[in-house]
Amino acid sequence: MGASDQDPQVPDPEVRERVGARRYTAAYKARIPEEYNRLDKAGKGALMRREGLYSSLISSWRTARDHGAEQALARPVGRPKADPRDKKIDALEGEVERLRAEFGKTRQVIEVQGKLFALLDQLAIGSENSTARGER
Repeated sequence: MGASDQDPQVPDPEVRERVGARRYTAAYKARIPEEYNRLDKAGKGALMRREGLYSSLISSWRTARDHGAEQALARPVGRPKADPRDKKIDALEGEVERLRAEFGKTRQVIEVQGKLFALLDQLAIGSENSTARGER
């Protein structure tokens, strides 16, 4: 029986399936080191065999937990200080808003001036025509 005789849908029992890296939740990473610390030497070994873990992994989780606790304790109490960049951004946004309002007013003034110029031009042309008729 050769390789061509086998059904392509039936997996080869000699070849193991590739398993991706395990991912652990934060709750799991917090629970296992606590449970590990409460056990005696034989219980620690049983826990690691049951969960399929190495002591180095538990040690790194414990270190990360302790480091996170140190960072949390080192953080100052109270409201975090305002970032000066946020103040600068707020000031610039306020200035942009003020300049847009000023630009809108300026645009309206220019439109009114244009209409006034057109009206005066029509009046000037109209008075020239009426003057020209009156002289005849």
